[in-house]
Amino acid sequence: MAARIAAPIAEIPDMPAPRAAFLSDDAADILAFAAGAMEKGHATALVTLVEIRGGAARAIGAQMAVREDGLYCGFVSGGCTEAAVAAEAVIALQKGMDRNLRLGEGSPFFDIVLPCGGGITLSIHVLREVAALRRALTALQRRTPAQLRYRPGAQVLSFEPGDGVSGWEGDEFVRAYRPKPRLLLAGTPMEAGAVERVAAASGYEVVLVDRGQIPSSDQIDADTAVALLFHDIDRELPLFDVALGSRAFYIGALGSRRTHARRCEALQQRGHDQAALARIKAPIGIFDRARDANALALSVVADIAQMYLQSSSRAGMK
Repeated sequence: MAARIAAPIAEIPDMPAPRAAFLSDDAADILAFAAGAMEKGHATALVTLVEIRGGAARAIGAQMAVREDGLYCGFVSGGCTEAAVAAEAVIALQKGMDRNLRLGEGSPFFDIVLPCGGGITLSIHVLREVAALRRALTALQRRTPAQLRYRPGAQVLSFEPGDGVSGWEGDEFVRAYRPKPRLLLAGTPMEAGAVERVAAASGYEVVLVDRGQIPSSDQIDADTAVALLFHDIDRELPLFDVALGSRAFYIGALGSRRTHARRCEALQQRGHDQAALARIKAPIGIFDRARDANALALSVVADIAQMYLQSSSRAGMK
């Protein structure tokens, strides 16, 4: 999947060799790298995937941040073109001008070929102030959606609060951001511990609810999944009262279908209607029967990830 850097780039004298600062495609990591670089005095560019022609490894809005010395983070493809993109961003920084870059299908660089066979257009924006980045990061830290609006004609990036869809709005490109997906987890130590490890490794923020605790409403937002892994229905019921009244995108519980029928009867007696009960995934996970903690953890986290992608699509995210 390696891509060769086009000859025009290689022939530029004193071009710093692009190198990855770290590997991450988390939006907050990329914005934080860009903001930190600017605050340390480095000229920095934000690269955004703004058009896909055919297939592509990343979605519209995928981003990289690139410093003037060639240090970069983020992905706009499958890892096969990022060094070449970083080199082009360094050129934009040296000239102090924004630019577009076309790769793959329709690109002038015949020796940069995307493995998917498609083409992408990247917008390279030379960052001129850090305030918009910091406001977006603050919003994400507070678990509220945020947007960055790029105006190519004015070469300006501005912050806007609230939900949105990544894509073009007329001649302006909007990059929408959502908070990091969270998993609120309660249950027996063995099962909950296994799920916690897999979820954390998969990039989820994990909140463990200790025995007898009831989560607060601000712990369960639209980017939160709830997984209850008890072998005792009575211990679940107070947690279900909170979860079913929340905007959680996923609510799942351990137990057989017979156990779930008894659970639903108990929840109905507590005032929950059929629409609320229909939100509960039980038995939890993608495997019909997971007999050990590790298999259960894979089953639960995969199920949550699938539901998160579906909920993101319904919300218009890309």
